[in-house]
Amino acid sequence: MLVESLPPIFIDEVFDDPEFVRRLIERHSPYLPVQRYFATEAEFRASSGKGQTMLIAPNFRGEWAYDKPLVDGAEVLLDHPGFAAAAGKLFDCELVRPQIVYTNITWQLPFDQGGGHTDVPAFRGIERTEYPIWILQMMGHSRLFEEERIRIATAVAWFYRGADGGFTYWPDGPDQPPRIHEGNIFNTAIMGDNDRMYHRVRPVGAREDGLLAGMTLDTRLEHVGEDEWMIADGDARRATLRYADLRISVSWKAQVFRSELEQQRYDDHTDDLEIDGVFERFYADLDRLGVPHQSSADPLHDSELIELLARTYVHEPTVFD
Repeated sequence: MLVESLPPIFIDEVFDDPEFVRRLIERHSPYLPVQRYFATEAEFRASSGKGQTMLIAPNFRGEWAYDKPLVDGAEVLLDHPGFAAAAGKLFDCELVRPQIVYTNITWQLPFDQGGGHTDVPAFRGIERTEYPIWILQMMGHSRLFEEERIRIATAVAWFYRGADGGFTYWPDGPDQPPRIHEGNIFNTAIMGDNDRMYHRVRPVGAREDGLLAGMTLDTRLEHVGEDEWMIADGDARRATLRYADLRISVSWKAQVFRSELEQQRYDDHTDDLEIDGVFERFYADLDRLGVPHQSSADPLHDSELIELLARTYVHEPTVFD
């Protein structure tokens, strides 16, 4: 039984001066492909949906904050008071701890971005700084670790004026019709329970324009100067584009606690999960479900086990309009 997400909250204006984001984007160039987060195809499919193939596409990421600002200017986003207020309202909690800021920059992805996904969750003792993203995704999808789950509020803000490249999301659950945020989305944001609420990026660009082929994990998006950007491999320029061509979003995440005791429990690592216990819980549940399996000597890097857990637990949206 899926634990459904909370209703998202809309923010009509993120910044009085939204050009601030452009200045950050230009200052902290270059950017590398999002797919660098995944070590194998199996890990990608576990995080991105059944049947998905890892395609290196013009979708780039910049990491701007994790527990503290990582680049100059990120503190303005990390400490954004409107995001903090909306996060507290979303979970009806007063203790909001901003943690992560990153930007996604996309150019010419003229197709739907998978069947819908959820973000990377966190659990007491098991977080992305220590463990692969795929195991966190499986823990979230399985709903076997809800007692240890950390509540995370996520704001996604857009700084793109194109008519396309919006946001499809399933606030009523993956088996109910989704909603679409597209069109006049510049300088708006949605605060959501994105670790449970399925969502995806809408197509950017026209299908007849195709997709930039032959990209690698080392392909970079780089600001050349003024309004000019390029996609390049080494010294070879593969595409020239303008700032207005870039579909830019900024994601902000915060941990949210219901009490000081709960926050202290997290900080003091009281009742943390151990990774061996995580797999023991998975194996016990596979037994309960009657799913044949074998214990792995290296479960975090066992592609067969990763595929098995994904087939068993990943539940994707079934309704798309």
